[in-house]
Amino acid sequence: MSRIDQARYGFLTRDIKSTLQAHKSSEIKKSINHREGHLSSFNLPEIILGGQDGLVNVLGVILGVAAATSDSKIVIVAGLAATFAESISMAAVAYTSKLAEADYYQSEYEREKWEIEHIPEGEKEEIRALYSRLGFSGKTLEDIVDKITSNKETWLRVMMEQELKLTPVERKEALPVAFVVGVSAIIGSFIPLIPFLVLPIIPATFISLSVSSLTLFAVGYYKAQKTLGRKFVKSGVEMMVIGMLSALIGYLIGTILKI
Repeated sequence: MSRIDQARYGFLTRDIKSTLQAHKSSEIKKSINHREGHLSSFNLPEIILGGQDGLVNVLGVILGVAAATSDSKIVIVAGLAATFAESISMAAVAYTSKLAEADYYQSEYEREKWEIEHIPEGEKEEIRALYSRLGFSGKTLEDIVDKITSNKETWLRVMMEQELKLTPVERKEALPVAFVVGVSAIIGSFIPLIPFLVLPIIPATFISLSVSSLTLFAVGYYKAQKTLGRKFVKSGVEMMVIGMLSALIGYLIGTILKI
């Protein structure tokens, strides 16, 4: 075995041993679950999804109505209707999507579990092929396969995470996710609507566009900081441009159909 293989195998063996110990220790499980709870408590993707979608859609609606009429009350009513319809719709979609993810994960989990129980040799071959693609071969590869398949829970976990690229999804997560998306959509929707509550249509339109543009840029910038770690300005500009183009379609339609 080469030194490189020895080093790689050493890291892998330590990881597998730690996984086996985690399965045997309920205290470690509790600790992991506790940390994961903190890590997932701030639902950045859901907040961005709801907030951005609410802002862009409601901005498009109120710009279209503002271009078609000079009555601020009509703009406000249309904006409020779009706000709550959009928020409920987004929350419902988030809820059903999360349930679908959980159901899909569970079905794949049960399938892999059945295959490990009934056709273990075939599943061992999949583990062998998986680590062979990572560059392991010969005795090193066989040792890895033996180590993983010596514990069915570890084996199943490797199949789910490394072969299928799936992570556990709990059905109980659906309601909190739907709530976060819905509330974020409401907050995002009110950003372009507020100027129309206090100003005439023309100045409110310009302020709404300006504030919405800055908000989308800030969200894109912040998302890049939290996820990409680079290209902050580019990400902010991209989100702003995409959002503004989508919203301006509503304005063009309102201009064409002006009453």
